[in-house]
Amino acid sequence: MLTNRSTKLRVRKGYGPEADMPERLNEEIRRRTYVVRIFPNAESCLRLVRALTVERHEAWLEDHRYLNMDLLKEHKEEALRQAA
Repeated sequence: MLTNRSTKLRVRKGYGPEADMPERLNEEIRRRTYVVRIFPNAESCLRLVRALTVERHEAWLEDHRYLNMDLLKEHKEEALRQAA
């Protein structure tokens, strides 16, 4: 048990916070399915898992936006107005 834990720590240290992103997603799925407890069919469980993964993906896209092109466009328009 201790060797498994130390291996996990080495992976996290070696690859940064993105290394445990799948683990956090799995924990969130486990937590949400535990709250629901009983699904009427497999499709409803799959729908919940898909919704969680899409939500996580969209959040990741928003968090990793490095340059907002709208702000750059406004800046260029303002510079053109001042130059004219």
